[in-house]
Amino acid sequence: SNRLRRQLVAVPHQPSTMDAWKASKPFLTGSLSGSIATVCVQPIDMVKVRIQIGGAEGGSTNPIAVTKQLLKEDGITGMYRGLSAGLTRQVFYTGARLGLYDKFMEAAKVPGEKMPFWKTTVCALSAGGLAAVVGNPADLSLIRMQSDSMLPVAERRNYRGVGHAFTSIVRDEGVSGLFKGAVPTATRAMALNFGMLGFNTIAKDTLADLGVQKGSATQVFGASAIAGFFASFFSLPFDYVKTQVQKAKPDPVTGELPFKGPLDCAMQQIKKGGVTRLWTGFPTYYIRIAPHAMITLIAQDQVKKMWTTMGL
Repeated sequence: SNRLRRQLVAVPHQPSTMDAWKASKPFLTGSLSGSIATVCVQPIDMVKVRIQIGGAEGGSTNPIAVTKQLLKEDGITGMYRGLSAGLTRQVFYTGARLGLYDKFMEAAKVPGEKMPFWKTTVCALSAGGLAAVVGNPADLSLIRMQSDSMLPVAERRNYRGVGHAFTSIVRDEGVSGLFKGAVPTATRAMALNFGMLGFNTIAKDTLADLGVQKGSATQVFGASAIAGFFASFFSLPFDYVKTQVQKAKPDPVTGELPFKGPLDCAMQQIKKGGVTRLWTGFPTYYIRIAPHAMITLIAQDQVKKMWTTMGL
């Protein structure tokens, strides 16, 4: 009777464990995919941050010169500075971005109906915006950790890792300090998600309609390349404005900032150089964004296949 009691007690636990796994699977898949991509792209990102900051301060903007300098100063580990914050951000941000998108798409599906473009758009935009707010603290820590060694010694924050960065920001700026820049970050994330996930779904369907085998390497790689382009194309204007707003300095005489906010900044840029000014530096940005988007999407596909082969 004891054995029977044990069996009866053991049975109810199984569905709840499977339910928890089913609920968390899309998020875990997203976190894993984003982390794989970040480990591959982190050195490029480090060079990009150095170029952006160096360029603003009259330093070298040549990627090869910047890479050589980095390797000379810090060795190969210098290329991975801020990796702990980068991976923390992927776990929260990409996990939420890809996980929520899958969940929203599942909820929006009508059996036997082809998903209309507007539904895909709504799913991608809402997943991107919500995930950016969740990932903002890690994003802020990452930017500060990457640029810290360029500050004068007296002004350095010397964060030991992502946990130390979090606690220092809360101590000095309050909890709200962790969400600094959340609005422009969320707007950029919505645009990026729309380009990356929305167009990955559309490209996969279009390629399948053209006779490319579903789930084949051609379909996965082709769709991710198209998605990588659109992710860069839609998010660069927001990224450009975000950078201008973040580095704006008040006028020494009047003490006024050059723009009232992101929208005013965008309008001023368009007045100065037309709409195309918002796409300044597209080739460099594309090299940074597209590979990350592509590796994330290809990894996501492989991780999903891995769960299937493991019977999960």
